[in-house]
Amino acid sequence: MLGSNKSNLSPLLKQATDVHVDRGEGCYLFDTDGKRYLDFTAGIGVTSTGHCHPKVVAAAQEQVGKLIHGQYTTILHKPIQDLSARLADKMPGDIDSIFYASAGTEAAESAMRLMRHATGRPNIVVFHGGFHGRTMGSASMTTSGTAYTAGLQPIMGGVVVAPFPNAFRYGWSEDQATDFCLQELDYILQTISSPNDTAGMLIEPIQGEGGFVPANTRFMQGLRERCDKHGMLLGADEVQAGYGRTGKFWSHSHYDVEPDIVVTAKGLASGFPLSACAAPRKIMEKGLPGSQGGTYGGNVVACAAALATLDVIEEEGLVDNAGAQGAHLKERLEQLADKHECIGDVRGKGLMVGVEFHKDGKPDGARAEKIAKECEKHGLLLLRCGPGKQVVRFLPPLVVTREQVDEGVDIFAKAVDASS
Repeated sequence: MLGSNKSNLSPLLKQATDVHVDRGEGCYLFDTDGKRYLDFTAGIGVTSTGHCHPKVVAAAQEQVGKLIHGQYTTILHKPIQDLSARLADKMPGDIDSIFYASAGTEAAESAMRLMRHATGRPNIVVFHGGFHGRTMGSASMTTSGTAYTAGLQPIMGGVVVAPFPNAFRYGWSEDQATDFCLQELDYILQTISSPNDTAGMLIEPIQGEGGFVPANTRFMQGLRERCDKHGMLLGADEVQAGYGRTGKFWSHSHYDVEPDIVVTAKGLASGFPLSACAAPRKIMEKGLPGSQGGTYGGNVVACAAALATLDVIEEEGLVDNAGAQGAHLKERLEQLADKHECIGDVRGKGLMVGVEFHKDGKPDGARAEKIAKECEKHGLLLLRCGPGKQVVRFLPPLVVTREQVDEGVDIFAKAVDASS
Protein backbone atom coordinates (compact mmCIF):
# COMPACT_ATOMS: atom_id res chain seq x y z
CA MET A 1 0.00 0.00 0.00
CA LEU A 2 1.05 3.60 -0.45
CA GLY A 3 2.97 5.07 2.44
CA SER A 4 2.08 8.18 4.42
CA ASN A 5 4.37 10.28 2.22
CA LYS A 6 1.66 10.22 -0.47
CA SER A 7 0.28 13.35 1.19
CA ASN A 8 3.36 15.29 0.09
CA LEU A 9 2.60 14.72 -3.57
CA SER A 10 0.26 17.07 -5.42
CA PRO A 11 -3.35 16.02 -4.83
CA LEU A 12 -3.89 16.35 -8.58
CA LEU A 13 -1.72 13.28 -9.17
CA LYS A 14 -4.37 10.57 -9.06
CA GLN A 15 -2.88 7.11 -8.59
CA ALA A 16 -4.14 4.46 -10.99
CA THR A 17 -3.16 1.67 -8.59
CA ASP A 18 -2.48 1.22 -4.87
CA VAL A 19 0.89 -0.41 -5.48
CA HIS A 20 3.95 0.97 -3.68
CA VAL A 21 6.72 -0.50 -5.78
CA ASP A 22 10.12 -1.58 -4.50
CA ARG A 23 11.77 -3.01 -7.60
CA GLY A 24 11.15 -4.27 -11.11
CA GLU A 25 12.48 -7.11 -13.21
CA GLY A 26 11.45 -7.86 -16.78
CA CYS A 27 7.66 -7.89 -16.98
CA TYR A 28 7.20 -7.90 -13.20
CA LEU A 29 7.04 -5.34 -10.40
CA PHE A 30 7.46 -6.16 -6.72
CA ASP A 31 5.89 -4.07 -3.99
CA THR A 32 7.39 -3.25 -0.61
CA ASP A 33 5.73 -6.35 0.88
CA GLY A 34 7.30 -8.58 -1.78
CA LYS A 35 4.08 -9.18 -3.74
CA ARG A 36 4.71 -9.73 -7.45
CA TYR A 37 2.66 -8.00 -10.15
CA LEU A 38 2.61 -8.73 -13.87
CA ASP A 39 3.06 -5.25 -15.28
CA PHE A 40 1.03 -4.69 -18.42
CA THR A 41 1.40 -0.91 -18.12
CA ALA A 42 5.18 -0.73 -18.76
CA GLY A 43 5.20 2.77 -17.27
CA ILE A 44 2.63 3.79 -19.92
CA GLY A 45 4.58 2.06 -22.67
CA VAL A 46 7.99 3.27 -21.54
CA THR A 47 9.89 0.21 -20.26
CA SER A 48 10.04 -1.40 -23.68
CA THR A 49 12.91 -3.73 -22.79
CA GLY A 50 11.31 -4.63 -19.46
CA HIS A 51 12.19 -3.33 -16.03
CA CYS A 52 15.93 -2.98 -15.42
CA HIS A 53 17.19 -4.90 -18.41
CA PRO A 54 20.79 -5.83 -17.52
CA LYS A 55 22.28 -4.30 -20.68
CA VAL A 56 20.43 -1.02 -20.17
CA VAL A 57 21.39 -0.91 -16.50
CA ALA A 58 25.04 -1.60 -17.31
CA ALA A 59 25.15 1.11 -19.99
CA ALA A 60 23.62 3.69 -17.65
CA GLN A 61 25.90 2.72 -14.76
CA GLU A 62 28.99 2.98 -16.92
CA GLN A 63 27.96 6.38 -18.25
CA VAL A 64 27.11 7.77 -14.79
CA GLY A 65 30.69 7.06 -13.77
CA LYS A 66 32.04 9.15 -16.65
CA LEU A 67 29.62 12.05 -17.24
CA ILE A 68 26.12 12.65 -15.93
CA HIS A 69 25.22 15.85 -17.74
CA GLY A 70 26.75 17.58 -20.73
CA GLN A 71 24.32 20.18 -22.10
CA TYR A 72 24.24 19.41 -25.78
CA THR A 73 24.30 22.91 -27.21
CA THR A 74 27.29 23.69 -25.00
CA ILE A 75 29.36 20.55 -25.60
CA LEU A 76 28.93 17.41 -27.69
CA HIS A 77 29.25 13.89 -26.36
CA LYS A 78 29.68 10.55 -28.12
CA PRO A 79 26.42 8.90 -26.93
CA ILE A 80 24.28 11.61 -28.55
CA GLN A 81 26.24 11.40 -31.79
CA ASP A 82 26.06 7.62 -31.89
CA LEU A 83 22.37 7.61 -31.01
CA SER A 84 21.59 10.17 -33.71
CA ALA A 85 23.27 8.01 -36.33
CA ARG A 86 21.41 4.90 -35.14
CA LEU A 87 18.06 6.70 -35.04
CA ALA A 88 18.56 8.22 -38.48
CA ASP A 89 18.96 4.69 -39.83
CA LYS A 90 15.58 3.78 -38.33
CA MET A 91 13.76 6.78 -39.72
CA PRO A 92 11.55 6.65 -42.82
CA GLY A 93 12.42 8.32 -46.10
CA ASP A 94 15.13 10.96 -45.98
CA ILE A 95 14.68 11.93 -42.33
CA ASP A 96 18.20 12.44 -41.02
CA SER A 97 18.15 15.33 -38.55
CA ILE A 98 17.13 14.96 -34.90
CA PHE A 99 16.26 17.33 -32.06
CA TYR A 100 16.19 15.93 -28.52
CA ALA A 101 14.09 16.92 -25.54
CA SER A 102 13.05 15.25 -22.29
CA ALA A 103 9.33 14.55 -22.78
CA GLY A 104 6.95 13.71 -25.58
CA THR A 105 5.03 16.95 -25.15
CA GLU A 106 8.20 18.98 -25.85
CA ALA A 107 8.90 16.96 -28.98
CA ALA A 108 5.32 17.41 -30.20
CA GLU A 109 5.52 21.16 -29.66
CA SER A 110 8.81 21.28 -31.53
CA ALA A 111 7.16 19.48 -34.46
CA MET A 112 4.36 22.03 -34.50
CA ARG A 113 6.84 24.91 -34.38
CA LEU A 114 8.96 23.38 -37.12
CA MET A 115 5.93 22.93 -39.39
CA ARG A 116 5.09 26.60 -39.02
CA HIS A 117 8.65 27.81 -39.56
CA ALA A 118 9.34 25.52 -42.51
CA THR A 119 6.20 26.48 -44.41
CA GLY A 120 5.60 30.03 -43.21
CA ARG A 121 1.98 29.06 -42.54
CA PRO A 122 0.15 29.41 -39.20
CA ASN A 123 -2.30 26.53 -38.87
CA ILE A 124 -1.94 22.89 -37.81
CA VAL A 125 -4.55 20.20 -38.44
CA VAL A 126 -4.87 17.55 -35.72
CA PHE A 127 -7.36 14.72 -35.34
CA HIS A 128 -10.21 14.21 -32.91
CA GLY A 129 -9.19 11.92 -30.07
CA GLY A 130 -5.48 12.60 -30.39
CA PHE A 131 -3.17 13.19 -27.43
CA HIS A 132 0.04 15.16 -27.88
CA GLY A 133 0.84 16.40 -24.36
CA ARG A 134 -0.07 18.74 -21.52
CA THR A 135 2.09 21.82 -22.16
CA MET A 136 0.29 24.75 -23.78
CA GLY A 137 1.04 24.05 -27.44
CA SER A 138 0.63 20.30 -27.14
CA ALA A 139 -2.50 20.61 -25.01
CA SER A 140 -3.97 22.87 -27.66
CA MET A 141 -3.53 20.00 -30.12
CA THR A 142 -5.00 17.41 -27.72
CA THR A 143 -8.64 16.31 -27.96
CA SER A 144 -8.61 12.91 -26.23
CA GLY A 145 -10.40 14.46 -23.24
CA THR A 146 -11.23 17.83 -21.75
CA ALA A 147 -9.11 17.29 -18.63
CA TYR A 148 -6.01 18.55 -20.44
CA THR A 149 -7.48 21.96 -21.32
CA ALA A 150 -10.12 22.47 -18.62
CA GLY A 151 -9.60 25.81 -16.91
CA LEU A 152 -6.90 26.68 -19.43
CA GLN A 153 -8.98 28.51 -22.00
CA PRO A 154 -8.32 30.33 -24.18
CA ILE A 155 -5.81 27.84 -25.52
CA MET A 156 -3.38 28.48 -28.34
CA GLY A 157 -4.94 29.40 -31.67
CA GLY A 158 -4.06 28.08 -35.08
CA VAL A 159 -5.16 24.50 -34.36
CA VAL A 160 -7.94 22.92 -36.40
CA VAL A 161 -9.47 19.58 -35.38
CA ALA A 162 -10.50 17.08 -38.07
CA PRO A 163 -12.37 13.78 -37.51
CA PHE A 164 -10.48 10.52 -37.03
CA PRO A 165 -11.87 7.26 -38.52
CA ASN A 166 -13.00 5.68 -35.24
CA ALA A 167 -15.44 3.26 -36.85
CA PHE A 168 -16.62 1.77 -33.55
CA ARG A 169 -17.56 5.15 -32.10
CA TYR A 170 -19.43 6.15 -35.24
CA GLY A 171 -21.13 2.78 -35.54
CA TRP A 172 -20.01 2.51 -39.15
CA SER A 173 -17.82 0.25 -41.24
CA GLU A 174 -14.17 1.25 -41.63
CA ASP A 175 -14.84 2.32 -45.22
CA GLN A 176 -17.79 4.51 -44.19
CA ALA A 177 -15.78 6.15 -41.42
CA THR A 178 -12.82 6.73 -43.74
CA ASP A 179 -15.01 8.25 -46.47
CA PHE A 180 -16.62 10.59 -43.97
CA CYS A 181 -13.35 11.69 -42.39
CA LEU A 182 -11.59 12.40 -45.67
CA GLN A 183 -14.62 14.31 -46.96
CA GLU A 184 -14.75 16.36 -43.77
CA LEU A 185 -11.02 17.05 -43.98
CA ASP A 186 -11.49 18.43 -47.49
CA TYR A 187 -14.39 20.52 -46.23
CA ILE A 188 -12.23 21.89 -43.41
CA LEU A 189 -9.59 22.91 -45.95
CA GLN A 190 -12.33 24.66 -47.93
CA THR A 191 -14.12 26.39 -45.06
CA ILE A 192 -11.88 26.77 -41.99
CA SER A 193 -8.19 26.57 -42.83
CA SER A 194 -7.13 27.26 -46.40
CA PRO A 195 -4.25 25.07 -47.56
CA ASN A 196 -2.27 28.30 -48.00
CA ASP A 197 -2.70 28.87 -44.26
CA THR A 198 -2.11 25.25 -43.22
CA ALA A 199 1.42 24.26 -42.28
CA GLY A 200 0.72 20.58 -41.83
CA MET A 201 -1.04 17.76 -40.07
CA LEU A 202 0.01 15.97 -36.89
CA ILE A 203 -1.51 12.56 -36.21
CA GLU A 204 -1.11 9.55 -33.94
CA PRO A 205 -1.23 6.65 -36.44
CA ILE A 206 -2.66 4.66 -33.54
CA GLN A 207 -4.31 6.86 -30.95
CA GLY A 208 -3.16 6.30 -27.38
CA GLU A 209 -5.07 8.19 -24.68
CA GLY A 210 -8.00 8.54 -27.06
CA GLY A 211 -8.76 4.82 -26.79
CA PHE A 212 -6.15 2.77 -28.67
CA VAL A 213 -7.79 3.44 -32.02
CA PRO A 214 -5.78 2.55 -35.14
CA ALA A 215 -6.05 4.61 -38.30
CA ASN A 216 -6.10 2.70 -41.58
CA THR A 217 -4.15 2.63 -44.82
CA ARG A 218 -6.62 4.54 -47.00
CA PHE A 219 -7.00 7.31 -44.44
CA MET A 220 -3.27 7.74 -43.82
CA GLN A 221 -2.50 7.69 -47.53
CA GLY A 222 -5.28 10.23 -48.02
CA LEU A 223 -3.50 12.56 -45.60
CA ARG A 224 -0.20 12.06 -47.43
CA GLU A 225 -1.86 12.84 -50.77
CA ARG A 226 -3.41 16.05 -49.47
CA CYS A 227 -0.17 17.20 -47.84
CA ASP A 228 1.75 16.58 -51.06
CA LYS A 229 -0.89 18.37 -53.14
CA HIS A 230 -0.91 21.49 -51.00
CA GLY A 231 2.70 21.70 -49.84
CA MET A 232 1.82 20.81 -46.26
CA LEU A 233 3.91 18.65 -43.92
CA LEU A 234 2.75 15.38 -42.39
CA GLY A 235 3.87 14.62 -38.85
CA ALA A 236 3.53 11.24 -37.12
CA ASP A 237 3.29 11.33 -33.32
CA GLU A 238 4.86 7.97 -32.47
CA VAL A 239 5.30 8.67 -28.75
CA GLN A 240 3.18 5.74 -27.54
CA ALA A 241 2.75 3.56 -30.63
CA GLY A 242 6.27 3.77 -32.02
CA TYR A 243 9.56 2.07 -31.29
CA GLY A 244 8.55 -1.50 -32.03
CA ARG A 245 5.41 -1.66 -29.93
CA THR A 246 3.00 -2.49 -32.75
CA GLY A 247 5.06 -5.18 -34.45
CA LYS A 248 6.74 -2.70 -36.79
CA PHE A 249 9.36 -0.23 -35.66
CA TRP A 250 7.03 2.71 -36.42
CA SER A 251 3.26 2.41 -36.33
CA HIS A 252 2.85 4.50 -39.50
CA SER A 253 4.67 1.73 -41.37
CA HIS A 254 1.52 -0.38 -41.14
CA TYR A 255 -0.06 2.01 -43.62
CA ASP A 256 2.72 2.33 -46.22
CA VAL A 257 3.06 6.04 -45.52
CA GLU A 258 6.21 8.11 -44.97
CA PRO A 259 5.73 11.21 -42.82
CA ASP A 260 7.90 14.32 -43.05
CA ILE A 261 8.35 14.55 -39.29
CA VAL A 262 8.47 11.82 -36.63
CA VAL A 263 7.96 12.46 -32.91
CA THR A 264 9.12 9.75 -30.51
CA ALA A 265 9.62 9.27 -26.76
CA LYS A 266 8.41 6.66 -24.19
CA GLY A 267 10.13 3.42 -25.28
CA LEU A 268 13.15 5.31 -26.62
CA ALA A 269 15.37 4.87 -23.54
CA SER A 270 13.70 2.15 -21.43
CA GLY A 271 12.62 4.57 -18.71
CA PHE A 272 15.14 7.38 -18.89
CA PRO A 273 13.54 10.72 -19.89
CA LEU A 274 14.29 11.27 -23.57
CA SER A 275 12.25 12.36 -26.57
CA ALA A 276 13.01 13.35 -30.12
CA CYS A 277 11.63 15.19 -33.12
CA ALA A 278 13.15 14.11 -36.43
CA ALA A 279 12.89 15.54 -39.94
CA PRO A 280 14.97 15.82 -43.11
CA ARG A 281 17.75 18.37 -42.75
CA LYS A 282 16.26 20.44 -45.57
CA ILE A 283 13.15 20.90 -43.41
CA MET A 284 14.88 21.13 -40.03
CA GLU A 285 17.21 23.92 -41.19
CA LYS A 286 14.17 26.09 -41.93
CA GLY A 287 13.48 26.38 -38.21
CA LEU A 288 14.31 29.79 -36.78
CA PRO A 289 17.37 30.34 -34.57
CA GLY A 290 16.63 29.68 -30.91
CA SER A 291 13.55 27.60 -31.64
CA GLN A 292 15.20 24.39 -30.43
CA GLY A 293 17.13 23.75 -27.26
CA GLY A 294 16.73 22.94 -23.59
CA THR A 295 18.80 22.19 -20.53
CA TYR A 296 18.18 18.45 -20.19
CA GLY A 297 17.37 17.36 -23.74
CA GLY A 298 19.72 14.68 -25.04
CA ASN A 299 21.05 13.89 -21.57
CA VAL A 300 24.16 11.75 -21.87
CA VAL A 301 22.95 9.00 -19.50
CA ALA A 302 19.60 8.83 -21.28
CA CYS A 303 21.39 8.59 -24.62
CA ALA A 304 23.58 5.76 -23.34
CA ALA A 305 20.45 3.94 -22.15
CA ALA A 306 18.78 4.59 -25.52
CA LEU A 307 21.72 3.05 -27.36
CA ALA A 308 21.53 -0.03 -25.14
CA THR A 309 17.77 -0.13 -25.71
CA LEU A 310 18.30 -0.26 -29.48
CA ASP A 311 20.87 -3.02 -29.02
CA VAL A 312 18.41 -5.09 -26.98
CA ILE A 313 15.54 -4.50 -29.42
CA GLU A 314 17.68 -5.67 -32.32
CA GLU A 315 19.57 -8.52 -30.61
CA GLU A 316 16.49 -10.02 -28.97
CA GLY A 317 14.14 -9.51 -31.92
CA LEU A 318 11.69 -7.50 -29.87
CA VAL A 319 9.84 -5.95 -32.81
CA ASP A 320 9.00 -9.41 -34.13
CA ASN A 321 8.16 -10.55 -30.61
CA ALA A 322 5.74 -7.65 -30.23
CA GLY A 323 4.01 -8.73 -33.43
CA ALA A 324 3.81 -12.40 -32.46
CA GLN A 325 2.79 -11.96 -28.83
CA GLY A 326 0.47 -9.11 -29.76
CA ALA A 327 -1.37 -11.31 -32.26
CA HIS A 328 -1.82 -13.98 -29.60
CA LEU A 329 -2.96 -11.38 -27.06
CA LYS A 330 -5.53 -9.92 -29.43
CA GLU A 331 -6.83 -13.36 -30.43
CA ARG A 332 -7.37 -14.34 -26.81
CA LEU A 333 -9.10 -11.04 -26.01
CA GLU A 334 -11.35 -11.39 -29.06
CA GLN A 335 -12.33 -14.87 -27.86
CA LEU A 336 -13.20 -13.33 -24.50
CA ALA A 337 -15.24 -10.61 -26.20
CA ASP A 338 -17.34 -13.25 -27.95
CA LYS A 339 -18.47 -14.45 -24.52
CA HIS A 340 -19.26 -11.06 -22.97
CA GLU A 341 -21.70 -8.47 -24.29
CA CYS A 342 -20.07 -5.85 -22.07
CA ILE A 343 -17.01 -5.89 -24.36
CA GLY A 344 -17.88 -3.72 -27.32
CA ASP A 345 -14.58 -3.78 -29.17
CA VAL A 346 -11.07 -5.23 -29.13
CA ARG A 347 -8.60 -3.29 -31.25
CA GLY A 348 -4.96 -2.38 -31.70
CA LYS A 349 -1.76 -3.72 -33.19
CA GLY A 350 1.10 -5.63 -31.64
CA LEU A 351 1.48 -5.05 -27.92
CA MET A 352 -0.86 -2.07 -27.96
CA VAL A 353 -4.34 -3.52 -27.56
CA GLY A 354 -7.44 -1.92 -26.08
CA VAL A 355 -10.62 -3.55 -24.80
CA GLU A 356 -13.61 -1.18 -24.83
CA PHE A 357 -16.47 -1.74 -22.40
CA HIS A 358 -19.97 -0.49 -23.00
CA LYS A 359 -23.44 -0.73 -21.54
CA ASP A 360 -26.62 -0.09 -23.51
CA GLY A 361 -24.47 1.20 -26.35
CA LYS A 362 -22.66 3.76 -24.19
CA PRO A 363 -19.11 3.79 -22.80
CA ASP A 364 -18.87 2.01 -19.46
CA GLY A 365 -15.92 3.48 -17.61
CA ALA A 366 -17.23 2.23 -14.26
CA ARG A 367 -16.99 -1.39 -15.35
CA ALA A 368 -13.55 -0.87 -16.84
CA GLU A 369 -12.35 0.64 -13.56
CA LYS A 370 -13.85 -2.22 -11.54
CA ILE A 371 -12.14 -4.78 -13.76
CA ALA A 372 -8.76 -3.04 -13.59
CA LYS A 373 -8.94 -2.93 -9.78
CA GLU A 374 -9.93 -6.59 -9.62
CA CYS A 375 -6.95 -7.46 -11.81
CA GLU A 376 -4.69 -5.53 -9.46
CA LYS A 377 -5.89 -7.63 -6.52
CA HIS A 378 -4.79 -10.74 -8.40
CA GLY A 379 -1.39 -9.46 -9.50
CA LEU A 380 -2.00 -7.84 -12.90
CA LEU A 381 -1.53 -4.11 -13.50
CA LEU A 382 -3.52 -2.45 -16.28
CA LEU A 383 -4.40 1.14 -17.18
CA ARG A 384 -7.47 2.69 -18.78
CA CYS A 385 -7.91 5.25 -21.52
CA GLY A 386 -10.60 6.73 -23.75
CA PRO A 387 -12.70 9.84 -23.10
CA GLY A 388 -14.82 7.95 -20.57
CA LYS A 389 -11.92 5.78 -19.35
CA GLN A 390 -13.90 2.89 -20.78
CA VAL A 391 -10.97 1.22 -22.54
CA VAL A 392 -8.65 -1.13 -20.67
CA ARG A 393 -5.30 -1.00 -22.37
CA PHE A 394 -2.71 -3.75 -22.62
CA LEU A 395 0.84 -2.35 -22.87
CA PRO A 396 3.25 -5.06 -21.71
CA PRO A 397 6.99 -4.68 -22.23
CA LEU A 398 8.22 -5.90 -25.61
CA VAL A 399 10.06 -8.76 -23.87
CA VAL A 400 6.77 -10.36 -22.77
CA THR A 401 6.44 -14.10 -23.40
CA ARG A 402 3.46 -16.11 -24.59
CA GLU A 403 3.17 -17.63 -21.12
CA GLN A 404 3.02 -14.18 -19.55
CA VAL A 405 0.40 -13.05 -22.07
CA ASP A 406 -1.71 -16.08 -21.14
CA GLU A 407 -1.18 -15.42 -17.44
CA GLY A 408 -2.38 -11.85 -17.87
CA VAL A 409 -5.40 -12.69 -20.00
CA ASP A 410 -6.44 -15.44 -17.57
CA ILE A 411 -6.49 -12.93 -14.70
CA PHE A 412 -8.32 -10.39 -16.87
CA ALA A 413 -10.92 -12.98 -17.93
CA LYS A 414 -11.71 -13.83 -14.32
CA ALA A 415 -12.07 -10.13 -13.53
CA VAL A 416 -14.50 -9.67 -16.43
CA ASP A 417 -16.51 -12.65 -15.19
CA ALA A 418 -16.59 -11.19 -11.69
CA SER A 419 -17.86 -7.82 -13.01
CA SER A 420 -20.96 -9.33 -14.59
